[in-house]
Amino acid sequence: MLLSLAAVPTASATTAAPAATTEEQRLDRAAPREILRSSGFDAVAPKFARALERADSYGEAERVVVRQGEALWRRAVDRAQGRGPAGELSRDDDRPLYWARLGMTRELRQWEPARFGVSEARQRHLIRALEDASRGHNSISYPKKDAAGHRLKRVLVTGFDPFTLDRDVRISNPSGATALALDGTVIKTADGPARVEAAVFPVRWDDFARGTVERTLRAHLPRVDLFTTISQGRAGRFDIERTNGAWRGGFPDNENLSRTETVPVADPASQPQWTSTTLPYKEIVSAETGRFPVYDNTSVTEIPAGQTAPVVRPDGPTAGSTAREGGGGNYLSNEIAYRATLLRDRLGLHDRLPGGHVHTPILQFGAGNTDPATGKITDPEFVRNRLDIIAQVRQILTTAMDARR
Repeated sequence: MLLSLAAVPTASATTAAPAATTEEQRLDRAAPREILRSSGFDAVAPKFARALERADSYGEAERVVVRQGEALWRRAVDRAQGRGPAGELSRDDDRPLYWARLGMTRELRQWEPARFGVSEARQRHLIRALEDASRGHNSISYPKKDAAGHRLKRVLVTGFDPFTLDRDVRISNPSGATALALDGTVIKTADGPARVEAAVFPVRWDDFARGTVERTLRAHLPRVDLFTTISQGRAGRFDIERTNGAWRGGFPDNENLSRTETVPVADPASQPQWTSTTLPYKEIVSAETGRFPVYDNTSVTEIPAGQTAPVVRPDGPTAGSTAREGGGGNYLSNEIAYRATLLRDRLGLHDRLPGGHVHTPILQFGAGNTDPATGKITDPEFVRNRLDIIAQVRQILTTAMDARR
């Protein structure tokens, strides 16, 4: 998720919320409708709306929201892993989950129960409950042993929603697809089997400021053997980001909101400007993990101590500097890496828990299918690229687990 600021319309954080958000309004475009239809996920939101209408209390409505949110996540994971109907789209596609979730949140936002009232605060609570449930945040769970009785190591990964949808509403995010493909699977490592659990995060500044990353990861980091946040980065390459910076660079998010500020975290007085990966980057970079090259990215942009102008540092930050870009930039990929590794450090896990950020290659459509206005929602090269990225992330995780022995 490496971006430069472009001419994308922004909105004030104080603008009153519409009946449908900016993200939800994109549902009415042709490509999202076709993605939902061709995957069979077009019935998800209408079914959810009918269940909401049958709720006779707020408590029942909350149960409906959580049940159906979790069911959407399970259905998306099952589809990605070869279980249940797939429809016409390839199973590796993350977009049905994204657009179906937005259909549900739009229904919830517009819902007016006839039997009881729902305050704005309670509506916000229901929307957050739906978001958490349908992103896998509630379902992270590690059995102690596999079916054969082997003790399981524990790996935690995160992905992102599609983004920059006003440039091309057809976009898929390989990090989200990877999360679906790996959630609940077991990888073979030199130290035995390892269970992977996954969650997906929104591309929205304000959700991060409200602590969604810390709320989701805090209980699990002390119990896992390795974690990595994952996002889409540069064309044709993977990057292991060595350093993460405490700065938001302002590129508009999926709500077309912009934030330019220090990353807002709890206890800002003790907030560092930089955090570092503890992934075994040397071993990952030197291993044969797939067709894309993998780089140890050490570059950052800083304001050196006592100065005012940003400077690019190819070999990492200097003492006392102020962050302007981590290795992964200053968008939400850098921020999730910063937040997750800061949480690791604040939990006292820096010296024993390998964790950091992996940037995947940009997921590209095939030649002849690059025009957002006339292009198809998928093509063979698009699918091949996504499958290769997923397979290479799996191998990177295996290599990282082998290196920690």
